[in-house]
Formats: sequence, C-alpha cells, structure tokens
Amino acid sequence: MEFKDYYEVLGVKPDASEAEIKAAYRKLARKYHPDKNKEAGAEEKFKAVNEANEVLRDPEKRRAYDELRAGGYRGGEQFRPPPGWGQGRGFDFGDAGDGDFSDFFESLFGRAAGARGQPRARRGRDVQAQVQIDLQTAFEGGRTRLALHDGGGSERVLEVKIPAGIQPGQVIRLAGQGHPGSGGGPSGDLLLEVGIRDDARFRLDGRNVIHVLPISPWEAALGATVPVPTLGGTVDLRIPPGSQSGRKLRLKGRGMPGPHPGDQLVELSIRTPPAADDAQRAAYEALRERFAGYDPRG
Repeated sequence: MEFKDYYEVLGVKPDASEAEIKAAYRKLARKYHPDKNKEAGAEEKFKAVNEANEVLRDPEKRRAYDELRAGGYRGGEQFRPPPGWGQGRGFDFGDAGDGDFSDFFESLFGRAAGARGQPRARRGRDVQAQVQIDLQTAFEGGRTRLALHDGGGSERVLEVKIPAGIQPGQVIRLAGQGHPGSGGGPSGDLLLEVGIRDDARFRLDGRNVIHVLPISPWEAALGATVPVPTLGGTVDLRIPPGSQSGRKLRLKGRGMPGPHPGDQLVELSIRTPPAADDAQRAAYEALRERFAGYDPRG
C-alpha cells in the first residue's frame, strides 16, 4: 500500500495548529462535498479529506502518525507498518469496519478507529427502479410522473425528465433521490431503468422504427403515393410499381433521434379485398384469365 501524507491532503504544514487544521478541513470539505461538487473524483477527494482530518484532529493519532512520518516516509511511497506497530497504543486493531477509510488508515489505527470520533458523513445508498413510458414520449422527450413507495408504506411522487430519443434499458440518474445519508452525508441517487411500452403502429429495432403498411394489389402492381404515419407526423411515400409484400422502404432520419438518428422502415403488406358481390367476383375471374400463366408459388 502507499503511504498517505495527510498534511499534504489538507494543504497544511506539519507544525500546523489545531485551529489551522480545522479551518483547512472545513474549507476542503465544503469544496468537495458531493452535494455541491459533481465533478469526477470529487467524492474520492472528499473521503481523503475526511480521513486526513480524522488523524490530524486527534492528538493521539497525530502523534503516532508523526512518529512514522519522521522516519522519512513520503506520500505515494510503498509502506508497510513497522513490526510491533500499535502495541500499547490503544488503537482498535482487527475490529470489523465499514471500509470508509483506506487500507493505509486501517493498517495504522484499526478498522473501527474512526467510529470512536465524531460522526463521519456517509453517502446514502442508491435506489434502483423502473419507469415505463410510451413510444411517443421516448421519441419526443418530455416529463412523466413516477410514484415511489418505501418499505414504511409512504409514497412520494417525482417528475422525471425524459430525454428525446431515449432507448429501452437506458438509465436516468436523479441525484439525491436515493436513501438519505448519515452524519450529514449526501443522499444516494435514484437510478431509473427505462422501459418502452408496445405500440400498435410501430416497433423498435435499435434506433430504427418499423411500420407495417397495408396496400392494395393495384397499388403494389401499378405504384402509388400513399400517406404513412411516422412518430414525427404523417408523410407521403411513393410505392414503386411491382412491389411485393415484405418489401421494406426506408424513410431516412424518421426513426429515433440521437447523435446518429435512426430511420423508419416501412414494410409493405398487400391486402386483398373480399369479393362482396357478383361484379367483384367477375372482376377477380377476369383477372385470373388475364394472368392465367402466373403461379405465385412458382
């Protein structure tokens, strides 16, 4: 493990007074507190500042630490406690702890040494939940209300912002909406896994959207321009002559939005009208005679 220079962590000199250590700790704790600082690494710096303060504010721990440091150890160097370290010092060795402090701290003062001092700020646990939204909301983005129930039977309602183009399985993080912290520590976060309900008109394939479009036999054979629904509104689509069922036509950029927007794939489905009277049956018979050589299974 590495030797930690607690004076360097707090930015004070080795002969700093108790008041100077307290002032440095308060300044850094405010700067890196997870409730105020969302930058990467801030939480780890907050923990390091707490650990340094735990040692340097306690006269007994500080005296023992200074003895080690006087032996020439510097921050970042490989370190192993000297043989017999801690004997007769009264530190609590071997006690099961919560892992809030580093291995270096625990090797010097025991796992539960910090528990005897002032309460430490601990971040609350994250909470995981699921939210179901419709496809139109996933496409457009917007807000939805979510009711959360805790183990005690109470309920709280949150308004959740849904980013446009969100995909199934993506997680929305709501900072500070998880379990409350202890000792003045920040609450955990709420992690919402997004699910998208089935839609009667569309289905998702990644960022692409698939729509099955019914067309008539003459539209398929002769070609046509027909209206097609999309998540962004109705558009006109040209059906090429000679189209068959199952053919897919692409509407570029009409899928789910994002850095690389998806497309809408329109799958053609030829629907044959029923022969409801003699004239319509005669029309089908004439068609059969005209296409006598056509075998759809050939």
